[in-house]
Amino acid sequence: MSGAGAPALAVDGRGLRVVVVAASWHARVMAGLLDGARRALHDAGVAEVLEVRVPGSFELPVAAARAAGGGADAVVALGVVVRGGTPHFDYVCSAATTGLTDVSVRTGVPVGFGVLTCDDEAQALDRAGLAGSREDKGYEAAQAAVATAVTLRALPAAS
Repeated sequence: MSGAGAPALAVDGRGLRVVVVAASWHARVMAGLLDGARRALHDAGVAEVLEVRVPGSFELPVAAARAAGGGADAVVALGVVVRGGTPHFDYVCSAATTGLTDVSVRTGVPVGFGVLTCDDEAQALDRAGLAGSREDKGYEAAQAAVATAVTLRALPAAS
């Protein structure tokens, strides 16, 4: 299981502005991911949260870039791509991953990566933070984004 060895994070995100950008495909899985992200942000004390929806995971990077450039202290990107019978899966996963990484590095705003890339719907449901799921990737992505934003506040700004 991919959650093995995960750090136990306890973060204080009070005062942070966080934007959650979520895809719309796979409504049940996305509901779980969003719920997990909301709980993580609540647990961290983040009061200023904006949620926006985009059609799919391919569109996450452009919305994340707008959020990062618009004053967000952190962005949480949530989506799910389920493998099908064509290379579409590979292209969408690669574009989302590369795009979100680029947003984070280019802007200096952390992007929590909550994009599930699964072989089938059962794997997605098992990671969505729903009742019976073994993992809660929405929670983990939001927690990672907040923890990184807090860490970056302690570092000197780039010159």
